[in-house]
Amino acid sequence: MKKIYTRTGDDGTTSLFGDERVLKSHPRIDAYGTVDEVNALIGQALAHTDDDTPGAERLRAVLKRLQEELFILGADLATPRDTKPVVPRITEEHTEHLERDIDAFDDELPPIKNFVLPGGTVAASTLHQARTVCRRAERLTVEAADLVPLDNAALVYLNRLSDLLFVLARWANRQAGVREDVWKADDAESSEEEAT
Repeated sequence: MKKIYTRTGDDGTTSLFGDERVLKSHPRIDAYGTVDEVNALIGQALAHTDDDTPGAERLRAVLKRLQEELFILGADLATPRDTKPVVPRITEEHTEHLERDIDAFDDELPPIKNFVLPGGTVAASTLHQARTVCRRAERLTVEAADLVPLDNAALVYLNRLSDLLFVLARWANRQAGVREDVWKADDAESSEEEAT
């Protein structure tokens, strides 16, 4: 039986698809490792999606699809462009699907007049966290793209995914009947004045 550990990474390197070895600190590894973090947080949000909440199955279906797509994205970022065999890649169609989801869920939400404070249900809070990690994955992918050729479709996908995660977090709170807290600049200024 094959063992889970290989010892091949004990020298601080890892293999990309195609067998090229790079340091584990390489920006490409940072990028797809952070995509993996986003995927794990979506899994956590799934685990905290309450069966009794209206729309739970709809939300689950989207989150499960996102997990599948994030595996494609991770493989995309881990595979140099000229590597054989060719792996599935993130495409414009994936991003278009995200945009359709954003529009559909956002249409059911009240307009935003203030910055939304992350919080609410565990599922929604986790989606907010996934959004922030997704932004980090995007920044790291930009950094990696400065060093190695990466398809721009991956960057566009990450940018749009963070928007969808934000909308889904808001939607999950609304479905659960949880009021979202917003940041009010006037309140912050009043607090600062009281402190001086």
